Amino acid sequence: MILIHACCAPCVSPILDELNDYHVFWYNPNIHPYREYLRRLDTLKKLRDEKGFELIIDHEYDIQKWLEKAIVLNKKNDVLRCRFCYADRLEKTARYAKEHGYDSFTSSLLYSPYQKHELIKEIGESLSKKFDINFYYRDFRDLYPKGDEIAKRYGLYRQGYCGCIFSEFDRYGGRE
Repeated sequence: MILIHACCAPCVSPILDELNDYHVFWYNPNIHPYREYLRRLDTLKKLRDEKGFELIIDHEYDIQKWLEKAIVLNKKNDVLRCRFCYADRLEKTARYAKEHGYDSFTSSLLYSPYQKHELIKEIGESLSKKFDINFYYRDFRDLYPKGDEIAKRYGLYRQGYCGCIFSEFDRYGGRE
């Protein structure tokens, strides 16, 4: 059994069609603002209701703690910020998977062509060793068109930025 960290419904949807024995895990304290967090979670629940998979929800959302760490790292460079964010979510997933008897873990972050794919892979492999659990690696980016199709078919909300306030600004505000 594999535990799939889901960043959002559109990204996890095509992965579900590729795997057989899985549960989906929601943990995303990086998503801002909070209404966006709730909208993405509601969309994932809608997909669960349509497809009938097991969804485990970790509601931890400590905005102050997350932002304090992300702001310090973002001042240095956005790769450090993203490393922290990926590691935070993947570590929570790996720990949960190990503690609850899963064979492996993975993430829908491996689906998006906009994510730092090699960094996600590196972190997943490191956590695999740390928790003595298999990190299921696959480059899911080839499924990107299928994810768009599934999102349209089920009427899933598709966000325009990764999730954190910095990625929202990068997408809509730009950098001077």
